[in-house]
Amino acid sequence: MELRQLRYFLALVEECHFGRAAARLHVAQPALSQQIKQLERELGIQLFNRSTRRVEPTEAGHRLTDYARALVAEEERARVHMRELATGHAGRVSVGFIGTATYDVLPRVSRTVRAELPGITMDLRGELLTPELVEGVLHGTYDLAVVRGAVAEDGLRVTPLRSEPLVAVLPAHHPLADRPRVSLRELAGEPFVVHPSQSRSSMYARVLSACERAGFRPVSLTEVGETATLVVFVAAGHGVALVPRSVRSLSLDGVTYVPLAEPEYVDLLLARRVHRTSPAADQVASVIERCAAGTAGSNV
Repeated sequence: MELRQLRYFLALVEECHFGRAAARLHVAQPALSQQIKQLERELGIQLFNRSTRRVEPTEAGHRLTDYARALVAEEERARVHMRELATGHAGRVSVGFIGTATYDVLPRVSRTVRAELPGITMDLRGELLTPELVEGVLHGTYDLAVVRGAVAEDGLRVTPLRSEPLVAVLPAHHPLADRPRVSLRELAGEPFVVHPSQSRSSMYARVLSACERAGFRPVSLTEVGETATLVVFVAAGHGVALVPRSVRSLSLDGVTYVPLAEPEYVDLLLARRVHRTSPAADQVASVIERCAAGTAGSNV
């Protein structure tokens, strides 16, 4: 029993006339009649009562109709789903986000994909560090990763997303908190709360380099793994911090974000495998690029 035979069978059930059914199917009437007879032989039962004027389903024909409609509909759903997979409008995509991109890029991407690509299922992970994300992309844990800092790994394709300035995070009661801008050198005597050191976080080296250019090294450093926790530590009075401007979307009581008088910039990047991306991952990558640039539609 073939799907083509079932389509012919259903057309004849609905038209009750070989000529009209054949015209609807764009086939010759003898070909339709042959397919119906072959289906009856295969099933071992008569499906239609035939007369010179009308063709009517037998009891067996009526019973087969529901099965045939279900099978044909399921085959059409499979075809549609395969087309969606091929064009990137369906599938599952895993995306990891650096901590400082978790608060503005991640929710914008999630909302946009739900609105524009409802057939795609998203697995989202935030508050991760660049080395962990790079390793995850290389080993297939993530299809895409939003990272910071230089990434030079064979097998990865890296796309610049945006460059944004660092801002100072100060306790709300800090003497400089009400300033429109603060010079980084004015924070020379302050303890700093920073992301993890060495190769674990690109932000650690970026912050210390900015301080060195301002002519000082922080008097003490408190290392914190997650950006949200870093801001909480500042609110608790453990020191000051430098974060990308987008972290301002993480609104917490007890802190103030103040622009730097001498801007320091940090880049946001999108990493993916060179040869193993799916059409769905490419669609999501395009959404990430738009959202990171702030050019997504009004639905974000």
